[in-house]
Amino acid sequence: MYLRALPFILSTIFTTLLPAQSFAQEPAATPPGPAPRKASGKILFGGAGPEDKGVWLPVFAIGAHLRPLESIPFKPWAKALYDTRLINQLEPHSRCKASGFVREFQTPYGVEITEIEALEKVYIFDIGGPHTYRTIYMDGRAHPRDLEPSNYGHSIGWWEDDTLVIDTVAYNQDFWLDRRGLPHTEQLHTIEKLTRTNHDTIRYEIGIDDPGAYTAPFDGEFNLRWEDGQELFEYVCQQANYASELMTGTQSTSIERVSHIVP
Repeated sequence: MYLRALPFILSTIFTTLLPAQSFAQEPAATPPGPAPRKASGKILFGGAGPEDKGVWLPVFAIGAHLRPLESIPFKPWAKALYDTRLINQLEPHSRCKASGFVREFQTPYGVEITEIEALEKVYIFDIGGPHTYRTIYMDGRAHPRDLEPSNYGHSIGWWEDDTLVIDTVAYNQDFWLDRRGLPHTEQLHTIEKLTRTNHDTIRYEIGIDDPGAYTAPFDGEFNLRWEDGQELFEYVCQQANYASELMTGTQSTSIERVSHIVP
């Protein structure tokens, strides 16, 4: 029983008890080298060659917000839902569902970012959770009309010097915007900018425009750090996943989450 409860216990610790700790270690004192580039001079999001393995982890305080909470322009219903999510950690990601936008970059396993120029696409592979991938179309297309909403939405991208810009619409509401539980609607439109500033760092800038959940657009940013030597690995999420039982109980049991403080 204790082993089955471990994922929920760890998740609770991560989101409530360790607000000052980060997923990735802060950069070492020795300054990192320059970002690797192709012979053409174009920036790479991977290693300089096939032998250089690595993934991107968030340098992001666990439990922290994308920006000061008081500056997020919630609509009343969105703030109420956010407050409820802080108490009831029923996050879809913990039940193996794909998480688009910021949340996919906030897993402790990291992501791999791969551009295949011949296909005119960039792929972002989620290592943890659903272990799936997101596609960014780099061929100059516009967003189609009448898109079916999905967890990753529909993403188009382009380069602005060393910065990859990603424009995404047609998200569904089946995930949380970030690890803390920011809500959204299907009106969500996001702009992401990923700039590899040196070998070890990507500056990740985000823009959120969702008139259904917020009274004004807002933004935020944090860094991603290169975890050298790591690569994609098998992560089976659906098999023997007890998250739903740990969060809601079974037909014959219930889960007690009240912490009794004894003076």
